[in-house]
Amino acid sequence: MESKRKSVWILIAVLAVAILSGFFIYPGNKISESSPWNLGLDIVGGSALVYEIDLSGVAPEDYANTVAGLKEVIERRISIYGVSEPKVATAKKGDSYQLVVELAGVDAEDAARQIGETPVLDFREVGINEDGSVKYIPTELTGRYIQRASIGTDSYTNTFLVLLDFNEEGANIFSDLTEKNVGKPLAVFLDGVSITEPIVQQKITGGTAQITGGGAGFLPDEARQLVERFNAGALSAPIKQINQRKVSASAAENSLNQIIFAGLVGTALVLLFMAIYYRFFGIYAGVALLIYASLALGLFKLIPGFTMTLAGIAGFVLSIGMAVDANILIFERTKEEIKAGHSHIEAINEGFKRAWPSIRDSNTTTILTSIILYAFTSSFVRGFALTLGLGVMVSMFSAIFVTRTILRVFVRQT
Repeated sequence: MESKRKSVWILIAVLAVAILSGFFIYPGNKISESSPWNLGLDIVGGSALVYEIDLSGVAPEDYANTVAGLKEVIERRISIYGVSEPKVATAKKGDSYQLVVELAGVDAEDAARQIGETPVLDFREVGINEDGSVKYIPTELTGRYIQRASIGTDSYTNTFLVLLDFNEEGANIFSDLTEKNVGKPLAVFLDGVSITEPIVQQKITGGTAQITGGGAGFLPDEARQLVERFNAGALSAPIKQINQRKVSASAAENSLNQIIFAGLVGTALVLLFMAIYYRFFGIYAGVALLIYASLALGLFKLIPGFTMTLAGIAGFVLSIGMAVDANILIFERTKEEIKAGHSHIEAINEGFKRAWPSIRDSNTTTILTSIILYAFTSSFVRGFALTLGLGVMVSMFSAIFVTRTILRVFVRQT
């Protein structure tokens, strides 16, 4: 009796969380509006822009760093639109490189004006205002005076550092600038955002400088990222828009309505089949499935930067099938135990115990596949992998914990 009372309270708590999650995910109420859904290009429409990168002024060995740096600059530029998951990809077409930019819910012309500019790199002196705040003083030293940036290592400390090579005119400007700022930071800005502020140790002549990253030096990824940023703003690699495509919201909305309708019809048919074939067990499984859907969607919405796409919805719908499959395994095992003469509670406990290895193994392989897809792919495939993997994890919780709790509350003890 004590065990059943405990199960009742657990079920009440799960239902309360599921109801709150339902308000959180369903648009049109204050709880949902506090954190609106981020919807992808294929759902709300937007713009798809293709740019060609002019690498004629870049040495071949610097192509990769320049392209990677430009990609990062474009991602930062379009963040002003509030696009939580902008899709910026690079592609090689013959001997040329292209940037493909997809922006959900953004006007194509506004995006093109913001994106279609060569990155601006400049050096600024650091001072203090009368109120104690930091001020940055522009200088004449800009990225056009840098010939290249590269990664180096300190032979004494065996740490990574960033090397800068200036042209002759830049070397003179940099020499005067470092002489004025010995012992002070010298800030480097890319597109108006500070990317590093190293301390000037001494006057630097000869046109070569190094940024050490402090006493501990740079980690390999930190050095590589800084080099990419320097090369993006320093090397002459303008981008030219060669294609622009508008994705209409009405067409995307039709696609969304179709996939939601298909998902609802499929789920309704599954619930009907479960109720007819398994009777009360099937009805309980249906309740658990609705709880699962609410909890899973709530989890997706809580993920920072998560963008729901049509592929993501497909992954979620597929995970619903995995949740139903787990319940079928459990119920079949439970029916066998009841036929063997066990009480209903004993049969339920034994059914879950015997079904668990199969559920665990099948779901684990799906989760591992989702992790691999997420790690080694990009674009919409990652959205599919994320919703499928997380959905399967929640479905395991739903089948093993929620369904079991419901059965313990409503099934008679004998």
